[in-house]
Amino acid sequence: MQSSDSSGLTNPSRTVVPKKEIREGRLLLLLATIQFTHIIDFVIMMPLGPQLMRVFGISPQQFGFIVSAYTFSAAVSGFISTLFLDKFDRKNALLLLYIGFILGTFCCAIATGYEILLLARIIAGAFGGVIGALVFAIIGDAIPEERRGAATGKVMAAYSAASIAGVPAGLYLATTLNWHAPFYALTFLSLMVLATTYFALPAMRGHLTNAVTFNPLRVLSDILRNTNLLLALGLMIALTLAGFTIIPFISPFLVSNIGFADNELGYMYLFSGISTLIVSPLVGRLADRYGKQRVFTIVAFLSIIPILLLTHLKPAPHWLVLIVTTAFFVGFGARFVPAVALITSSAAPNIRGSFMSFNSSIQQLATGSAAILSGFIIQETTAGPLLYFNIVGFIASAATLLAIIIIRKLKVVS
Repeated sequence: MQSSDSSGLTNPSRTVVPKKEIREGRLLLLLATIQFTHIIDFVIMMPLGPQLMRVFGISPQQFGFIVSAYTFSAAVSGFISTLFLDKFDRKNALLLLYIGFILGTFCCAIATGYEILLLARIIAGAFGGVIGALVFAIIGDAIPEERRGAATGKVMAAYSAASIAGVPAGLYLATTLNWHAPFYALTFLSLMVLATTYFALPAMRGHLTNAVTFNPLRVLSDILRNTNLLLALGLMIALTLAGFTIIPFISPFLVSNIGFADNELGYMYLFSGISTLIVSPLVGRLADRYGKQRVFTIVAFLSIIPILLLTHLKPAPHWLVLIVTTAFFVGFGARFVPAVALITSSAAPNIRGSFMSFNSSIQQLATGSAAILSGFIIQETTAGPLLYFNIVGFIASAATLLAIIIIRKLKVVS
């Protein structure tokens, strides 16, 4: 039994990857591990911000370019992969992208200057940015819609695991050795994950049964003419602006304005990661039970509170600051669980990989733009403290409200 979406493309209603190929739990664990490594590669740049700004003698705007170099590169590669990603076995595509990601991470490890690091981030982003899209496309292929929220929450727990283990470990290596050390360690870890993926992940060709046979540019045209998919893209843009106008500058803000030391930043990621690891899977189960739009709306409204508190912080006891930052990251992660589940379900299986890659590109563009926008708004005084972080908080709050409006109109296709 098959149905069609509004673009006229075939939409099989059954699960397109037989569960007998790999147990669902093992699949989700493997995907979460892959996410864990490439997420660390991205998020480790934020807590390294104060150290990199000192080592290279760069401004907040230049640091924003380091963050956005990864995301803009990921956006370009994502747009390109949109044209052909659904033509290949998911396993082969994932392995190829992961090899490129490892190469980019190693280039970061051996970078000797600001310009070289920028180039290394471009290489890492070109491959790493598409990995996340492919991971969620695999979830969409392999997991039925009624369990997709919980599955998404489990895989997105990799963000929490990266905060609990990856970022504090990376900061420890950076403060005791140098900023190169975290990237050397991540390169070694990723090589082990690559070997595991090669042997453990089966071929995944179910989506090819109904793959598009016309010019791949037609896929892009169908995406841009599909109102539901445009709403999904708009939702991702709003959510990204709501988070990444703030996240790249939390560490510099805590060091310059609140009085944190570089080696104390790990506590923020540790507590935030533990809390998010508990909350995100719970939000996923609640979303499956009570409705993804409803749960998202409640969580998004609540998330505005820590956004405004964080961006208006004055010097305060560290324990109080950590409560606020933990609440911010919990809200940030909890919003994404039902949102990503809905975005994944907004596309038919035969174009899901291409759409998720295109969606990832839009997300990366929004992330880079958000970092640059904040970099131009936030100013560094001669005495050190950063100014106008509160303005960024208002922008993030407005973007959250926009996301709530958009998600009420989004429809599930499969």
